[in-house]
Amino acid sequence: MSITVLGISGSPIKNSNTDRLIQAIMNVTGQESEFVKLSSIRVGPCRACKQCVQDNICKVKDDFPDLAEKIKTAKVLIIGGYVPYGQIDAFTKALLERFWSLRHVKNLLRGKLCATVLTGVMPDALENANKSLGAELKDYERMVLVGQLTVKGNIPCLTCGKGDECEMSGVKMMHGPDARTSDFEYSQVESQEEVWNEAIRIGRQIGERL
Repeated sequence: MSITVLGISGSPIKNSNTDRLIQAIMNVTGQESEFVKLSSIRVGPCRACKQCVQDNICKVKDDFPDLAEKIKTAKVLIIGGYVPYGQIDAFTKALLERFWSLRHVKNLLRGKLCATVLTGVMPDALENANKSLGAELKDYERMVLVGQLTVKGNIPCLTCGKGDECEMSGVKMMHGPDARTSDFEYSQVESQEEVWNEAIRIGRQIGERL
């Protein structure tokens, strides 16, 4: 059976909040689906070689051409990433750049349903990245954007092992010099009830539209 819903995560963290929310959307669509983690394959940035111009097939020898076949077959893409350093992560950015091979001239992505998931700790940066991601998929790729979700993420300092000994602590940078890592619990997306419920709603809406 061919894949109807393809979930793609740019988060490199094993079983991350981003991963789990993508999978939650996928699971309630009622459709045949597949989940791909970009950190487990090789998808580099576009090299602007333009060798895809004649046939919309990327000629770069990494894992994107195989992934592109799944993308072309799928009727729905659910794309998730995270926002380090105020901008979307490199794994997801590379994927979006490679969409050029599918877009130009024939636009093989036009009309596909899509939804997005972004995780981050800086609200303004998360909002800006979310807007940019939605604009690319809707305005550039001409996909049908069903919904977008933003998730409260976790400062790496909570799990890096250095904790309050680190003079570059993100916890102190964000919450003041007296803040300690022990003051914060690790945020799980399942506990963000509003976001989780919206993911279920989006997944069901996708299923109804197919």
